[in-house]
Amino acid sequence: MKKKSAHHSCLVLLALFVSLALAGCAYKTRTMPEKKPLTPSLRAGLRSSPYGAGTPFPQPEYWLEAAQSMASRFPGRAPALIWIVGTMEPGEGDEEFTGKVDLTFPSPGGDYPYINFAAADASEEYLTQFDAKGFQVWLQVEPADADMSTLIDLVLGRYSRHPCVIGFGIDVEWNRWSGQNTEGAAVSDGEAQQWCEKVRSYNPAYRLFLKHWLPEKMPPSYRRGLAFVDDSQEFESLTQMVDEFALWGRTFAPSPVGFQFGYNADRKWWKLLADPPLEIGNAILARVTNVSDLIWVDFSMVEIWPRQ
Repeated sequence: MKKKSAHHSCLVLLALFVSLALAGCAYKTRTMPEKKPLTPSLRAGLRSSPYGAGTPFPQPEYWLEAAQSMASRFPGRAPALIWIVGTMEPGEGDEEFTGKVDLTFPSPGGDYPYINFAAADASEEYLTQFDAKGFQVWLQVEPADADMSTLIDLVLGRYSRHPCVIGFGIDVEWNRWSGQNTEGAAVSDGEAQQWCEKVRSYNPAYRLFLKHWLPEKMPPSYRRGLAFVDDSQEFESLTQMVDEFALWGRTFAPSPVGFQFGYNADRKWWKLLADPPLEIGNAILARVTNVSDLIWVDFSMVEIWPRQ
């Protein structure tokens, strides 16, 4: 297994990302949406984070065009995004992270330990346009030491009214992260069930994804309503990547699995491919039968989809 590099040196750009949000997106109390089943779909698209997309943060049109381009390479797959709305707060000096999570929207009021809020909503305009174009969007957090059920309520309480939202994601690498546990705390069956049931209380068709590169960080046996995303990197070749991804797929079959790829750590070989997203995606699909999501990461997306 390859260890995932921490790529969080740009977290300081979060404040800039939030400041780009349109005015008038303040939080308002909303009634819960009617719980209608979502149309099941296979997906292909992009990962979006406040720190990986560069500055200025791309406008909605960029994400619409790039994610649609990614999906068009794989017939039958809906354009999709893993949209990160909560990131680990960076520390100062020798303290890499503080144990808090920075959410990219304002507080609804109240006291929330280990959770920071933004002054303006950085996602509302984007999600509204994703709704209009029929996109499918996972809302993901890097949880730090915050209570997970609280994070789910804050995120889905604010955004579950958007038709594009299909569920909630947790990057387990940052689950109770510490200098002594730099790969995050493993998820127990009990935690997975609790979190999944919380997510599905907003819509029974929602799924919860858990992301890591080590299978042992995933719950041992609980599977209902779960998807499993592998974000491994630092491979020597496409063959080595697909071998590891195929093992991930077999480990969690028949549950849906997703893969993030296009990391700069693998650029030395993927840059030689004629169409990196297509060739990597097809190589994965040829070996893994339960793939739900093919996701190119934002760190290198402008090399594939240049800004205009």
